[in-house]
Amino acid sequence: MRIGPVATRGTMVSDAIPGDAVRELAAHLRSHPALLAKQGIKLVSDIFGAASWVHGPGDDGAVVGRSAEGSDEASAAPHVIACGEALLPAFVAHDPYGAGIAAVLTNVNDIAAMGATPVAIVDTIVGSADLAREALRGMRDACGWYDVELIGGHLTLHDGPPALSAFGVGRAAAVLSTTNVAVGQSLIVAANTAGRMRTDFPFFPSFAERGNEMAGDVRILASIAATGVCVAAKDVSMAGLVGSLAMLLEWSKLGIAVNLDAVPRPGDVPMREWLTCFPAYAFLLCVPPGRESECLAAFHARNLEAAVVGQIDESGMLSVRSADQQATVLDLAVDPVTGLAR
Repeated sequence: MRIGPVATRGTMVSDAIPGDAVRELAAHLRSHPALLAKQGIKLVSDIFGAASWVHGPGDDGAVVGRSAEGSDEASAAPHVIACGEALLPAFVAHDPYGAGIAAVLTNVNDIAAMGATPVAIVDTIVGSADLAREALRGMRDACGWYDVELIGGHLTLHDGPPALSAFGVGRAAAVLSTTNVAVGQSLIVAANTAGRMRTDFPFFPSFAERGNEMAGDVRILASIAATGVCVAAKDVSMAGLVGSLAMLLEWSKLGIAVNLDAVPRPGDVPMREWLTCFPAYAFLLCVPPGRESECLAAFHARNLEAAVVGQIDESGMLSVRSADQQATVLDLAVDPVTGLAR
């Protein structure tokens, strides 16, 4: 995840999309490889059945217990959250420094999406000494940006194919879970739109633009979870914005029509590209009716983009719309996303 040239801050793009283009976009999103790849997660249910990490599968992290009693931290944030990510070997080989950053970023975002504050990262690296050195340098820099500690891990030096994984732990006062999604909630998209898209990978980095601001940015979610302003969330990751939204709604089988005209987006990134990329900072937030202004204010106070883009409904249809044109991406009653069993 190379840090590219600094770009000016993005602005919300509101030009309506023609009807034919909305339908073509929906078809593109429906068949996108990054979304279809999520169906492979069903393998977990094939082995474990309807396992429950919170009350059901599909969240970005697992609630593994409560902190030990007696400490101030345990009293303020009693829930322990754990998660883990493996990086694609081809990406690790191509850009080990960027992969090191990604190993931290993906865990920090997943912890935040659970309503938790990141505490620590553990890594595993398999590869040459030169590759391991670059991966560790990436993790060191990312840990500094996010104010999270790399507390240890495992290192195997060899000259064969590389592998890099990382695991995160956080604490939460209130857990954000897909099981909390309900009809009538507003969907807010919050994102950092300052940055520049990579040319070799669908990733939108913002490290040069935000720097040490990112530590505070990810901690917004713990704050709004603790006050009940947000009840469910998911970070926008490899499946893209709409694919990640499908995963957020899969447990409930509820629906939404996403207003594309309201989605925060960098001014120089086309809608199709933005909806299928992995931004360094973008979250989907389910907010109870009447709490929208509080949620928006939390992000705007940090100079981040945030907007209401739709309302959760009973339809079970995940659709996209622009002006008076609308097209369905998925019927969540019948279309599998991850296929995890309830």
